[in-house]
Amino acid sequence: MNAPSSGSPEPEFSPLLSPRFIYKVTAVVVLLAVLTTMVSFFGHWFGENLALAGHTSSRETYDIFIGQDHLRLPANIIRFESQRATSIAERVDLYLTWPALEGYSGETRHLFDDLNRPENLIFLQLSQSTMSQDMSGRLGPIYRHILSEETRPGPAGLTRHDTKSNTGYAGEVFFTADRDGRPSYVLRCILPDDADASTSADCQRDVHVGKDLAVLYRFSSKLLPQWRLIDDSVETFVRSRLAP
Repeated sequence: MNAPSSGSPEPEFSPLLSPRFIYKVTAVVVLLAVLTTMVSFFGHWFGENLALAGHTSSRETYDIFIGQDHLRLPANIIRFESQRATSIAERVDLYLTWPALEGYSGETRHLFDDLNRPENLIFLQLSQSTMSQDMSGRLGPIYRHILSEETRPGPAGLTRHDTKSNTGYAGEVFFTADRDGRPSYVLRCILPDDADASTSADCQRDVHVGKDLAVLYRFSSKLLPQWRLIDDSVETFVRSRLAP
């Protein structure tokens, strides 16, 4: 057998991994790494915002002007995100823990999240007054006409009045109480058949505060025995947020 000629050309071999292939693989790896980082970041961000469910622990203060009244309110007591801004507004909605009257924070988060304890929170709606009298002032000229003559004792010194069935208030209950040197206390409620079915808006009352501000506040019927403290606390709280 003849030996191969020393002058024959060597066979050409292509590299197993071409530079072009390596470039594509590297680009894919980098892209996947970027996507993984983005998914992790946005997943964490989304998870945090989902957990907040519209709440904020920020205490940034906003100046809110309603009618003739100027309020200074921290963000974490303002219920709706769209209202958290310095602005001229028709109304602002607040929520507060009871009895501390605090806003949302890491320490109070469990009170806002526990739907089975509606007595944890009190809800306020502040708006420009559209009526000359608040709920106490409306007792004689309006409410007396729709209340049954029969009364029953209520909790903590309250008097219970059922409403007449032929009025638009049928099914509702009013509670009143005389107060020395002050107009009668008046409260309007829709009481659940089962106390365990109470909501955070069973009872409501409105009062006038400041120059022209109507404060409507709502709370669970489980808090009826604390009606005096609630009324005084709500008025004091709103007055403390009015700018001089």
